Amino acid sequence: MMRRNTRHRAFDPDPDAPGRLCDMPGCEEQAGYRAPRSRDNLQDYWWFCLTHVRDYNARWDFYKGMTPGQIEAHLRADTSWNRPSWRLGHLGGGQAAQAFEDDRILDPLGLLNGATGGATRRRTNRQKVDDARPEALRQPLEALGLSWPISMDELKSRYKVLARRHHPDANGGDRASEERLKTINVAYTALRAHLTGARQTGLAETG
Repeated sequence: MMRRNTRHRAFDPDPDAPGRLCDMPGCEEQAGYRAPRSRDNLQDYWWFCLTHVRDYNARWDFYKGMTPGQIEAHLRADTSWNRPSWRLGHLGGGQAAQAFEDDRILDPLGLLNGATGGATRRRTNRQKVDDARPEALRQPLEALGLSWPISMDELKSRYKVLARRHHPDANGGDRASEERLKTINVAYTALRAHLTGARQTGLAETG
């Protein structure tokens, strides 16, 4: 005994069809297929027979009459499902937008620092560090790609990396590498002298 196929086929009439004649003037066929009346209201339908719904769909142009700018704006709205959006880090849009407040969210790992003023705090902290950095060490630190404060171990480790990287023997005797190595040596010497002097001063004060 063969089982009857009850699956809905692609071209079967819509089960919600209103049971009336096709909306195409002069057509006496049953209307079994819906088609939107306009792009402004996609839930308002014409009801056609299969022949006329095919013809209608073939001529349907959602963007007909729209300028390129309007089409672009519509496509952009579609990417967010036509929901309102606003600048990251603010609640709501327009003039009523409010910046996130630290006590309104739980962020123990600091993942949202950019939205909760963390960026401002980082800039403030970095400014404090820069203010505490001896001016004479600004260029040596920049030459070695280091930030203040540093330890002697950090300085030595960084120097070894840069010295190997820019040594002329490792760069086929390149003149630019030789000059770069000279700059690295001068910077390293200045920083080492400062750290050594600071350490000796600290030992003398504690003694």
